Amino acid sequence: MWTSGRMSNAKNLLGLGMSLYFWGLMDLTTTVLSGSARPLTEGQEDNLSDKLHQRMKRSWVWNQFFVLEEYTGTDPLYVGKLHSDMDRGDGSIKYILSGEGAGIVFTIDDTTGDIHAIQRLDREERSQYTLRAQALDRRTGRPMEPESEFIIKIQDINDNEPKFLDGPYVASVPEMSPVGTSVIQVTATDADDPTYGNSARVVYSILQGQPYFSVDSRTGLIRTALMNMDREAKEYYEVIIQAKDMGGQLGGLAGTTTVNVTLSDVNDNPPRFPQKHYQMSVLESAPVSSTVGRVVAKDLDEGINAEMKYSLVDGDGLDVFDINTDPNYQVGIITVRKPLSFESKKSYTLKVEGANPHLEMRFLNLGPFRDTTTVHITVEDVDEPPVFEPSFYFVEVPEDVEIGTTIQTIIAKDPDVTNNSIRYSIDRSSDPGRFFYVDITSGALMTARPLDREDVSWHNITVLAMELNNPSQVGSVSVTVKVLDVNDNAPEFARFYEAFVCENAKAGQLIQTVSAIDRDDPQDGQHFYYSLAPEAANNPNFTLRDNQDNTAWILTRRSGFRQHEQNTFYLPILISDNGRPVLSSTGTLTVHVCSCDEDGMVMSCNADAYVLPVSLSRGALIAILACIFVLLVLVLLILSMRRQRKQPYIIDEEENIHENIVRYDDEGGGEEDTEAFDIAAMWNPREAQLVVKNRQDMLPEIESLSRYVPQACVMDNNVHNYVLAKLYEADMDLWAPPFDSLQTYMFEGNGSVAESLSSLQSVTTDSDQSYDYLTDWGPRFKKLAEMYGATDSNGALW
Repeated sequence: MWTSGRMSNAKNLLGLGMSLYFWGLMDLTTTVLSGSARPLTEGQEDNLSDKLHQRMKRSWVWNQFFVLEEYTGTDPLYVGKLHSDMDRGDGSIKYILSGEGAGIVFTIDDTTGDIHAIQRLDREERSQYTLRAQALDRRTGRPMEPESEFIIKIQDINDNEPKFLDGPYVASVPEMSPVGTSVIQVTATDADDPTYGNSARVVYSILQGQPYFSVDSRTGLIRTALMNMDREAKEYYEVIIQAKDMGGQLGGLAGTTTVNVTLSDVNDNPPRFPQKHYQMSVLESAPVSSTVGRVVAKDLDEGINAEMKYSLVDGDGLDVFDINTDPNYQVGIITVRKPLSFESKKSYTLKVEGANPHLEMRFLNLGPFRDTTTVHITVEDVDEPPVFEPSFYFVEVPEDVEIGTTIQTIIAKDPDVTNNSIRYSIDRSSDPGRFFYVDITSGALMTARPLDREDVSWHNITVLAMELNNPSQVGSVSVTVKVLDVNDNAPEFARFYEAFVCENAKAGQLIQTVSAIDRDDPQDGQHFYYSLAPEAANNPNFTLRDNQDNTAWILTRRSGFRQHEQNTFYLPILISDNGRPVLSSTGTLTVHVCSCDEDGMVMSCNADAYVLPVSLSRGALIAILACIFVLLVLVLLILSMRRQRKQPYIIDEEENIHENIVRYDDEGGGEEDTEAFDIAAMWNPREAQLVVKNRQDMLPEIESLSRYVPQACVMDNNVHNYVLAKLYEADMDLWAPPFDSLQTYMFEGNGSVAESLSSLQSVTTDSDQSYDYLTDWGPRFKKLAEMYGATDSNGALW
């Protein structure tokens, strides 16, 4: 049987004492055999059964050892001794140790059976080891006894301090909370054995944070310890909590953690305006919704507790101004609600209230949570543009209105106190056709050109009003002009009509249906009347039937049409409308006589078909045309060569040199052209005859403007209408210069010391002029001297 020897090594005093303590705890009545023992044979079972009925002598019963952790000695730690009853002390028995940590953590002396720990043991890493022991015959290696299992338990010592695994902590608690309000619970963990002694018994205490907070020594729950803690006075607190083992006794290990406590805000502070009076100003031209100014009420709270709601509660500008709350900055923004007028009211007074929308019932006694302030707003005067009354004009005018007729008077006034004079004009971008004109002082809107509803039926023009003393102040108004229709367009055929009649047609046969269109738009609708023109009223060939639905039928009046007699007829048709006055026009229907088959299908409408002569083939015709083309090319070539020949520069000295002034687009007729101009008028315009000799072969390029002026208009006292009519005529004549800027200069001037510079007066004398002085002017005038200088009478110039 296995036995265990007591420790006798004097060098392991500490291990000896601890082992003696645990030996008393061992159950000496426990059997040696365990579940890990090797199975017995059948004979062994019988022997064992017999022995169980007999009282056996036990040498020692064991199954576990105890050893302290954290041994710091230099020698191996003695654990215990294994011994078998069969060991006679002669070394014939060999002890073998196997299992967890065998050979690594624990070793055994194979002769004596002493077990030692060769490594430092830590219960927090491993609390026990399970090993197996066996005794062998040293010589044969045969097991002397079955293998037995035992446990080595690591005994705990207080070597671990409590630790806050979740620290540091962050917590918050509402300000003004009552005493005892829970803040947070902290927990410390001790790795020592909680089943042995007080090594793992933790006690909590507060090192920093008093008198504001307290901690439960057993649970670690932190609570408020002071009433009326105000966030606005102090918001952040740092609390240090200690956890100590051994029940807080002297010698226990301790650990600490930090708890950062923040006081959360509550609505315990009412809003207050730092100013009880605000002074603001705004221009009277400020648009609606523009900002006038800002007011702000201070609130020491934050977040939702500091939200503000501003409103106007009293004053004489409640309908003129408005106030909105800026959610980002919690300020009240005063804006313009209606247009302002300095002339109507120069100042306003408002009473503004700021209040907290979110209240807490337990703090209502600290209120009221609202405050008011007074705002004085002054309206500043600005130079405003003219204002039209009304703000929109609608005018209806017939299209046959005369030029210069006033169709509407536009009225604008200066809203300022100064009441400056107004000048009117039309924005030409709104009237590119210049159909209208506005009087600059009276604002009378008049027609400047004829109106035509069929071209433009609506005119949308913009009339501008400008202050005389400040042209930058300009007002505008829209004027819509509807052009009313008058019957000024005669009806006409909707398209070109061309009819065909068969030679075998019978009398009364329908050959064409005609319709008409009219550009006018009468209120009663269009209605046309058809009839043959007076010159064709008794036409013996065709007749017309008005269908009274704006169409008419053309019928044959006889039969027996023949192409060779007459193959085309022209039938004039008179078309009249129902307007006032009645307008009419004449359209011509072309009727061709055609040969048809029995079914009335047209076969041919030509009396004589053009046929090429039989003797002239197509190839011969092409050859003739080619010859004609070649001849034309030769003629053009000869003409171009003649034009390119240079004209001789030799001028007979006996010839007179004439310089004529001609129009740019007229080549002139030379000296024989007496119709071009009267050169005598250029010599001396004062002696020229007053009778103007007009050229017969060409109309004058610029005629007198008097042709545009009817005598009736000249005698009319309405000069303004006359000017507008002349302006229209000048605008419509693209070739005429502006009539109001035409100046005629008929005299070159005289009395100059240099006299006239014109060379035309050289023809006034027949005597030869000497150019010999040109030779004295240097080489630059050598060519002129050779051309105009003295030469031999019988020799060439060069």
